[in-house]
Amino acid sequence: MSAKDLSTIEMLRHNKIDVALHHLGGSGQSQPLLMLHGLGECTVPVVPPWDAWPGPICGLDFVGHGASTVPAGGGYSAEVLMSDVDVALQHIGPATLAGRGLGAYVALLVAGARPDLVRGAVLADGPGLAGGGPGPGNASWFMPGPHDGSAPDPFALHELAHDIRPPDYATGFLHLLMAASSLASPLVVAAKNRPPWLAAVAAEPGIAIASEAEAVALLAQEL
Repeated sequence: MSAKDLSTIEMLRHNKIDVALHHLGGSGQSQPLLMLHGLGECTVPVVPPWDAWPGPICGLDFVGHGASTVPAGGGYSAEVLMSDVDVALQHIGPATLAGRGLGAYVALLVAGARPDLVRGAVLADGPGLAGGGPGPGNASWFMPGPHDGSAPDPFALHELAHDIRPPDYATGFLHLLMAASSLASPLVVAAKNRPPWLAAVAAEPGIAIASEAEAVALLAQEL
């Protein structure tokens, strides 16, 4: 399968912003794969091993990134990005999530909050994986210089890089997923870099540890 041109984009209205849903290719009746990018990134053409996914493949640009709206004044958090993913899932239906970096953390939160719509998630390495660590740091104020409104938003880069991620908060969402999912292994950790939140998740019972290629095969057989 070759990736489609990224001109195949739907803009999904979400409160006062638009988030960009890219249709990257794939075919068949199997459930879709929704790819979530890292901090400062945007949706790119599907790459191996995810091009082997047996169903449609989509990618979402988080708010402040890619073709999505860049709001005025910041106000970013992982929980805000959860709502971006939720509106995409409401549009495409139940899907498997493949997140890298920041997208991996958001994928975990959404999987726990919406196990009815998330049929498995893969957490992979990428920008923004660590966030701001497990606890509050020094108070800081950030004021970007002149900006033309293009993505990525400097506020997003700063605020999401300092997003606090306590391990027990992350495992709380994992427990919600494990309690509600019908899959044997609904969460696959493919990331080799494991900040405290991800180390705690990976240590929980029932979590699959595998490469991204192995994750494709593992979750595809659950369709």
